[in-house]
Amino acid sequence: MCETCGCGDPEIVPIEVQERILSDNDAQAGHNRSHFEGLGVLAINLMGSPGAGKTAVLEATAKAAGARLKLGAVSGDLATERDADRLNASGIVSATITTGSACHLDARLVHHALHHFPSNDRDIFFIENVGNLVCPAIYDLGQAANVVALSVTEGEDKPLKYPVMFQKADLVLLTKCDLIPHLDFDVAAVEDALARVMPEANVLKVSAKSGEGIDAWLAWLEGQRPAPGAKTAEGHHHHDHEHTHEHH
Repeated sequence: MCETCGCGDPEIVPIEVQERILSDNDAQAGHNRSHFEGLGVLAINLMGSPGAGKTAVLEATAKAAGARLKLGAVSGDLATERDADRLNASGIVSATITTGSACHLDARLVHHALHHFPSNDRDIFFIENVGNLVCPAIYDLGQAANVVALSVTEGEDKPLKYPVMFQKADLVLLTKCDLIPHLDFDVAAVEDALARVMPEANVLKVSAKSGEGIDAWLAWLEGQRPAPGAKTAEGHHHHDHEHTHEHH
């Protein structure tokens, strides 16, 4: 349970308070989106359970992309900077957002991280959300697309158990596919479950270990990127303004 918002529980946080929290978040998310669009950066909200392989997929992405794409990321965790350390070592300029007791990122936390991010000259910016299949789906962060990592070790029924997360997904990465021969896992069953909850089921099988599907994942990312020259003067204005005043 998230102490900061109650995660939609009206017994903890009244409905009107939840609505105000989400309204304030949406306003900040709009600013974040203008920031990313103004810089011509593709922002991806990467969600999934703890251990779904989010960080490993990003490491494999950096390896496959090489020098042709400049990648950035913020990693959300309750504690430690381990994921950001791994991503920095892989060549992705990265920073950590530690949430304490909060089980998701929100637009304000991302906004604050952008103020201190070491580089704005990125082609793709990944927001690696806190490992959780519930709350992160509720909060707009200003991303262009939502991607959910679902590992084959989690079983086929997760989309049916956590439909909101998968309904919000633009793409599902079925991760750790190199393990399928060693597991009692039915790919057709999970694809059927996804088709039942996703408006337009879009699934890629990937393995960070073997490299399977990583090129297809990169091609999908390339297809989501803004057209060359899409940077706007408005976006630069917002960026300059927002990154020059101090936080207290």
